[in-house]
Amino acid sequence: MINIIYGNSYEGKNYISSLKKRAEQVQSDVINKVSDILEDVKNNGDKALIEYTKKFDSTNINLNNFIVSKQEIEEAFKKVDDKFIGAIKKSKENIEYFHEKQKRNSFITTKDKGVILGQTIRPLEKVGIYVPGGTAAYPSSVIMNAVPAKVAGVKNITMTTPPLKDGSINPNILVAAHIAGVDTIIKAGGAQAIGALAFGTERIEKVDKIVGPGNIFVAMAKRSVYGFVDIDMIAGPSEILIIADETADSKFLAADLMSQAEHDVLASSILVTTSKNLAQNVKIELERQIENLERKEIIKKSLENYGAIIIVDSLDEALKIANYIAPEHLEVMTEKPFEILGDIKNAGSIFLGAYSPEPLGDYMAGPNHVLPTSGTARFFSPLSVDDFIKKSSYIYYTNSALKDLKDDIIKLAETEKLTAHANSIKVRFE
Repeated sequence: MINIIYGNSYEGKNYISSLKKRAEQVQSDVINKVSDILEDVKNNGDKALIEYTKKFDSTNINLNNFIVSKQEIEEAFKKVDDKFIGAIKKSKENIEYFHEKQKRNSFITTKDKGVILGQTIRPLEKVGIYVPGGTAAYPSSVIMNAVPAKVAGVKNITMTTPPLKDGSINPNILVAAHIAGVDTIIKAGGAQAIGALAFGTERIEKVDKIVGPGNIFVAMAKRSVYGFVDIDMIAGPSEILIIADETADSKFLAADLMSQAEHDVLASSILVTTSKNLAQNVKIELERQIENLERKEIIKKSLENYGAIIIVDSLDEALKIANYIAPEHLEVMTEKPFEILGDIKNAGSIFLGAYSPEPLGDYMAGPNHVLPTSGTARFFSPLSVDDFIKKSSYIYYTNSALKDLKDDIIKLAETEKLTAHANSIKVRFE
């Protein structure tokens, strides 16, 4: 089900390099279809949005019911478990607590001769959130995307999510959206929903930024509208890498590897360990535990195609592999996890110790679970309050302060052959 390989072997090096390629297979026909849908929605607004929603999701959607009503939200609360409501509220509280720490302040500073410099920080005004629907309905993603926006001060959040066949929305999604503070919920999915958020329609306001996960059509649509609006990131298949020594519990390791493998057959679950004995025990545990899991066929394919247990000679070698792969989730199951924390350079989110499993971060701890994938943790960060703000700088110079710099500015402008720039300075001192 999963291969045990050695990190310094040809097989090990080949496996590591192959991970980079698993998310690169985007067929040109997908891009063409997405382009046609976006153009249609841009030109025909609500009419096109409804037509695509009827075609792909539900024939019960029309101009009168594609925006979720207050009554539908009230009905959703009656359908869900009280324990679920309590859990979502607790999750929201923890996420708010963590993201409040990320808030930045505007600043103003002064220099000699009356110079004033500063920076203002303002929230984006309108944000769109895409939430997958149907069988892949994740209320936790609603909270993770909406709460940082609210903490940042975003005034208007519009959420789109595909309806079920009967035209309704998964009640767990509606409850989570209401608790998170979403203002408007649209019954639409796919590239057409991204187009509606990016360009606006007769009844949907154009947003400033679109965040949230989706399938390949959603991902390509987000990429296509970037520039008309901002986006969070293009998410690839989910991934986890675990660094473990001989003190780790094989039962925990096997369970954590499968927690990611169940997402998608393209997901990668990797254990890098210094212990041959632990590697064998984890393989046995995987075969034992998988029999009790609902998504075992997906897990098996994921582990067979993209999973691996890599045996290395030292924790230093394990860290080199981890930093090269730059995983979305990185668990450290060693005797002293904090000792190597400073050596971890590339990871979306880091989980330290035996009792900080990845699902804790998915649902409850507080840090965001919208994370960079496919090695992009080398230069991207998790979704945060920073994603929902914009910064403006300002400058105030007095006559005497500008006079001190005028010759240098003129010299630079003339060197670049921008004589009008130079003249803008000269006329003030003629």
